[in-house]
Amino acid sequence: MQIHFTDQKEYLRQHLQRLSKKQVMPYDRSELRETVSTIDLEPSLPLEELDLRPLFDYAIFPSHIMTHLTEWSVAGRAMEVGDTIVQQVYLPPTPSFSQKLIFGVRVKAVINTPDQKGFSYETLEGHVEKGISTFTVELSRNKLIFKIHTFSAPGTFLSRLLGPVFSVPYQRFCTKAALGHVRGWIK
Repeated sequence: MQIHFTDQKEYLRQHLQRLSKKQVMPYDRSELRETVSTIDLEPSLPLEELDLRPLFDYAIFPSHIMTHLTEWSVAGRAMEVGDTIVQQVYLPPTPSFSQKLIFGVRVKAVINTPDQKGFSYETLEGHVEKGISTFTVELSRNKLIFKIHTFSAPGTFLSRLLGPVFSVPYQRFCTKAALGHVRGWIK
């Protein structure tokens, strides 16, 4: 994790290059906290006809919470397993008056089945959390939903110390914002 007081948007490519050399943080999934968050979607089209480019462009979080740069966008191609994403998280969630936290994640799987589309990623060394997150649009009980499924635990001493009073509530806030944001672009 790096902390900056100035916006790093113009430096995200350099951060991406640095983070692409980092390893995934080791974790034992059985020791992580599982969280599942969903929102019902009411699209005008069936799953296979939806435009899911925002999902696969990682446009999941509102821009006042996070900006990002993906390895596949730099390369001008689609997402692939092993791709790195650099995340610039705003704390508090406002770009102009915040600390800018730089983290990295790596794509573990790309999901493309008739009933489920999405991807998962694992956190890289130095991330505030360790674990895996999966983001999918899927059919569940004859309904279309967007799901965020995580297995995570604090990844640093500071996040372990502040987790109960700060990190966990902030994660809930970000997850709720992401669910609403995705609902906005799924039509």
